[in-house]
Amino acid sequence: MDATSLAQALQANPVLLYVLIAWSIVWKAIALWHAARNSQLGWYIVLVVINTVGILEIIYLLFFRKRKTGLWY
Repeated sequence: MDATSLAQALQANPVLLYVLIAWSIVWKAIALWHAARNSQLGWYIVLVVINTVGILEIIYLLFFRKRKTGLWY
């Protein structure tokens, strides 16, 4: 799917855009919370600056955060 067809799909179905925005905000919030809590300033700055629709945030959460007992805490 190229950028033009993606833009057309989002214009035809604005609910899809809202779902994509919500998806991105949720993952960003979780990743930023973990990076701040673990004093990972470099990751925190990268996560704030780069918007990747949750992809970078998911990579951080799966591979780079300091793990405790549960998946989300």
